[in-house]
Amino acid sequence: MRILFLADVFGSAGRRAVEERLPRLREELGAGFCVVNGENTADGRGLTPKLADKLLAAGADVVTLGNHVWARDEIGPYLAQSERVIRPANVASGSPGRALAVAPAADGTPVAVINVLGWLFLDVPLGPFEVIDQLVAEARGQARVVVVDFHAEATSEKIAVARWLDGQVTAVIGTHTHVQTSDARVQPGGTAAITDAGMTGPHDSVIGVEADLAIRRMRTGVPVRFRPAETGVRIEGVVVDCEADGRATAIEALRIEL
Repeated sequence: MRILFLADVFGSAGRRAVEERLPRLREELGAGFCVVNGENTADGRGLTPKLADKLLAAGADVVTLGNHVWARDEIGPYLAQSERVIRPANVASGSPGRALAVAPAADGTPVAVINVLGWLFLDVPLGPFEVIDQLVAEARGQARVVVVDFHAEATSEKIAVARWLDGQVTAVIGTHTHVQTSDARVQPGGTAAITDAGMTGPHDSVIGVEADLAIRRMRTGVPVRFRPAETGVRIEGVVVDCEADGRATAIEALRIEL
C-alpha cells in the first residue's frame, strides 16, 4: 500500500492547492490512502467545519490537527461527531473529538491514524509518552497499518517518539514546524519516520506568514496581526510504502512547486 501524507495546510493558498491538486496527485502517485494535517487551514490558525469538509471532499481520508485545534470555536461540536477529523490525544480530558480514526484505504484495507502533540515548548496537559502506548494498542487492535501524526516542536522529541514506536507502527510523521527535514528513513524495526514533513502553502513567507509582518514583530517586539502569505505555493509531505502487515518498506519526502 502507498500512503500519502500532506503536511500542515496553511491558509487559503494551501487549501486551494489541496483542492486543485490532491485528486490528481493521488492518482499519479498510486496512493491508496491520504492523511492531511489541516491545523492551519483557516487563515493560518485552526480549522473550521466548512474547511474540514473541503479537505475531505478533495481526497483526504483522515484530517489531523495540532496545537491550534481550538482556535476556531465552531470546531468543537464538529469534532464531537466527526469520525475522520481528529484532534491530538493529549489535550485536556473531556475535550470533544477523538485522537484515533480508522478508515478504509482504496482497496478496503483498514488504516488507523493517531494524532499526538509534543511536550517540549508546547502547552499540553500530558506528555506524549503518557498516552501513546495505549493509543497504539487500540489502533493495532483495529488495523495493521498505523500512521502517527506527531505534532511537535523539538526535533529530539520527534526522533525519540519515532525510535520508541519502531516496529509498532507503520510511520511516525512529524508536523508543526513547517520546515521539511531531510531525514526521511525506514528504521530497523520497519517504521518509517521523518522529523517534519513540511508545509503545504505559501513558502514565500516566514513559515506561512507574510514575511514583513513576521520580521517586524521579531525586530520590534510589538504585537502584529499576522496575515497568511499567498505566493511561492508548494505541496509538501511524504509518501510511505508498506506491506500488508504494516511494515514500511520506503518513505520519500514530497515537494511539488505550484
